[in-house]
Amino acid sequence: MSAKALVTYRSAAASRVTLLDSLKTYPSILRKKIKKQKLYAGDFVEGEIIGDQFVIEKIEPRKNLLVRPPVANVDNVLVVMAMRSPNFDSYLLDNFLAVYEYKKIEPIIIFNKIDLLEDKRELETWIDLYQNIGYEVVALSAMQEDGIKKIKKYIQGDITIVAGPSGAGKSTLLSKLLGIDLKTGEVNHKLGRGRHTTTAVTLYPFNHNSFIADTPGFSKVEATYFIDKREVHRYFREFLRYQCKFPDCTHTNEPGCAVEEAVKKGEISCNRFKNYLKIMQFFWKEFDTICK
Repeated sequence: MSAKALVTYRSAAASRVTLLDSLKTYPSILRKKIKKQKLYAGDFVEGEIIGDQFVIEKIEPRKNLLVRPPVANVDNVLVVMAMRSPNFDSYLLDNFLAVYEYKKIEPIIIFNKIDLLEDKRELETWIDLYQNIGYEVVALSAMQEDGIKKIKKYIQGDITIVAGPSGAGKSTLLSKLLGIDLKTGEVNHKLGRGRHTTTAVTLYPFNHNSFIADTPGFSKVEATYFIDKREVHRYFREFLRYQCKFPDCTHTNEPGCAVEEAVKKGEISCNRFKNYLKIMQFFWKEFDTICK
């Protein structure tokens, strides 16, 4: 009898699936006729249980596929940014947001280590900025559990990954979400290698039909590595509210640019626009006059 499942473990040598109806897990193999097809954690598959194995007969089309971690059909990414240790870097965050917008994965911004802030007004400024753009934002501290509950609510029923710079607290967040201790570099003796590598990925279930990858994603990204420079403007959400004179306006040096006018009026954040111009490697001579 045919059944539907999700690939929840994938390494170079093995794979496991979780049945979508009962959440039971089985070792899996590919049917001979699809043996040459690539299989990734996050793949939705169809097949049948034969003995104690799940034989995969069909891999459903993917809505997306990430390289790091190698996971398919990702719905959300938790972009973890520490406020201190290391200090918050809005340029890095805006690169993350653009890349995951391009990948059609919903970013949820996690401001972590907020207990290390002496002045909470800084945090409030950043939260207001990104919430007004349209992002979900969660503030976390070492002693706070309310934020964890909020994150679980946001990613209910989805496949989620975690990304962010080194030292931001990605592994700690994963451990709190899953309720288990996931230490970076912890050796999986069965596989003979570290757990947090890109060669093996586990999607852990939590709540009902929610899965999160145990392997953190990118720690640093440059938007133009993934996106054509002429297309980057399409992945800054607030820019899409404005209609420029030319449909292919890159908001750098074109006449009739509605986005530049919005920056002048204070409708678009100077900080965001500054980061956008840095990504584009463009110097706007009016910037220092307008954004004092």
